[in-house]
Amino acid sequence: MKSITVQSLTDKFQLEVLAGASRMDRLVTRPRTHRPGLEFVGYFDFFPMERVQVLGRKEINYLLTLSVEDRVLHIGNIVKYHPPCFIVTTGQQEIPYLTHFCDQEGIPLLRTADTTNEFIAKLDSYLVKALAPELSIHGVCVNVSGIGILLRGKSGIGKSETAHTLIRRGHRFVADDIVVLKKLGPHTLLGTHNETTREFLALRSIGLINVVRQYGRKAFQDETRIVLDIELCPWRENALNNELELVPQFTEYLGVQIPHIEVQLQPGRDVAGLIEAAANNWYLKQLGYSAVEEFMKRIEDGMQP
Repeated sequence: MKSITVQSLTDKFQLEVLAGASRMDRLVTRPRTHRPGLEFVGYFDFFPMERVQVLGRKEINYLLTLSVEDRVLHIGNIVKYHPPCFIVTTGQQEIPYLTHFCDQEGIPLLRTADTTNEFIAKLDSYLVKALAPELSIHGVCVNVSGIGILLRGKSGIGKSETAHTLIRRGHRFVADDIVVLKKLGPHTLLGTHNETTREFLALRSIGLINVVRQYGRKAFQDETRIVLDIELCPWRENALNNELELVPQFTEYLGVQIPHIEVQLQPGRDVAGLIEAAANNWYLKQLGYSAVEEFMKRIEDGMQP
């Protein structure tokens, strides 16, 4: 199971450490935060104790309405579950009772000046990506007109060269050689680089180039949602290459089904242009349009008396 430390969160979001500084090595393993509401009134069924606990104005103001005895009871009931950490939002100050409990139990208590909703949105987005299941594969990742594409094929088949042509046509480069795939949801697969290869594209006979330095910031993006898996492969003479509509094929990564297209290579073929066409065709299908259906309808209409 993937995890990150509370110290990493503190550094990432520049959080103020109020208590539990000796236990910043505690691990966060769940991708979303939790605001303890029902737990403060004693209901602990389904309490996600593994999540980061965020305390906004509502939670802090409620605690301040309690008597000292009740406050000690309710806070103590939550602290004994030892969540990874507590984060107080909106820069709230009246929380010395929390500091005492967290120091006593060795739980980091952190604070941010961000509003509750703003901070939760940022932290949840970060945690979902940081803790997502991931897989590294050999290939190239590009974004063509806003559509994320994974290019695969044997070494030397022309993946990087095709990506270079797409970049020169105004599309965006994401990763070369090693593509890191992250599963963000049942149907969502994110493609990114592994930091070491960030912005670098390797071209045979030329060497390594920095895409951003050569073509500008607009030629690169850190990540993209993968919606097409395109495999470059050698031309096969006996294969049927002009079907009206190919039988849908899929490739599965981390349990996510991605539409798969095979592009056969031959001297003179505009591979980058075919990839652009595939991306545009996928987009039109999402809008409910099928060129084959329109073509067949024209034939049927022409056969009517």
